[in-house]
Amino acid sequence: MMRLLKGDRGGQVFLVLLTVLAILIPILNLIIPEGSAFHVSTFTVTLLGKYLAFALLALSVDLVWGYMGILSLGHGAFFALGGYAMGMYLMLQIGDRGVYGNPDLPDFMVFLNWKEIPWFWHGFDNFWFAMIMVALVPGLLAFIFGALAFRSRVTGVYLSIITQALTYALLLAFFRNEMGFGGNNGLTDFKDILGFSLQSDSTRITLFVISAIALALGYLSCRAIVVSRLGRVAVAIRDSEDRVRFIGYRVDRIKLAIFTFSAVLAGVAGALYVPQVGIINPGEFSPLRSIELVVWVAIGGRTTLYGAVLGAFIVNYSKTYLTGVAPETWLFALGALFVFVTLYLPNGIVGLLKRKGGKA
Repeated sequence: MMRLLKGDRGGQVFLVLLTVLAILIPILNLIIPEGSAFHVSTFTVTLLGKYLAFALLALSVDLVWGYMGILSLGHGAFFALGGYAMGMYLMLQIGDRGVYGNPDLPDFMVFLNWKEIPWFWHGFDNFWFAMIMVALVPGLLAFIFGALAFRSRVTGVYLSIITQALTYALLLAFFRNEMGFGGNNGLTDFKDILGFSLQSDSTRITLFVISAIALALGYLSCRAIVVSRLGRVAVAIRDSEDRVRFIGYRVDRIKLAIFTFSAVLAGVAGALYVPQVGIINPGEFSPLRSIELVVWVAIGGRTTLYGAVLGAFIVNYSKTYLTGVAPETWLFALGALFVFVTLYLPNGIVGLLKRKGGKA
């Protein structure tokens, strides 16, 4: 691990802070009494867990945009597909505790007068199967899409538009009740996971810790790619794709491999997000969501990995704070921050820190 982090001072600091957070937060929530000023509420734990899932999602975007030059405006689709895979498992764990008391069908299927569960829901009552689908479905979609796009040498703004069209098409499809995913309401009212209540403090803490571990592993995985020969070739593709192709590298295969891995990371982030937030609906496919991911990475600083994590935390904390204090101003504030960063801080906040204090 030390070899991976050699020369990555920012990554070292980030992983240390993440480890401290993963140890300290459970103690402050479970051991420190509620009346104490040092107690961390379960609501805050859930909020932090959501931020960790978003940080993993931002990592997946930075990997393809910062290091390979692919501005994907469709990563929200991979995030949502991973979330739906987890949501399907959680829905089948409700059993007869739903509103209609049907032990075999989720409430929305009973409401729509469906007689049996669709074939593509089979297997999701098993946790291991759902976890495979969390990675397989986004990865397979990315593989098929990437194989067609990269082999056709679609690049630049054209590729960005196509990725946005992909996520918008999925948005429209998942809004339909006939798709069998809950229509515009999505999947919600989850009760437990692996037999543990999702409302209990211990389960919330466990999900938080798992999210922290997943983020650390995701960071190390991305770092391993970046410092490898594959990562160096990816950066060369970003800077001059034609030259890399003329040298003899199979550019389409390199793009496809990293793009597919990035989609899997996004799917895992979605799976971590759903049990902590308690809902997944077609809104996660919204093109605005995918654009927002790019804002996170741009504000933090792309080509740094830890900058993407920083951006995800800053933007989402600001959104949480501003929607509570001044609901009508958060979108304007986010837009103003994005414009400031893109015009005056091309390398994001991390770039500003590097200029002021040397290496970040």
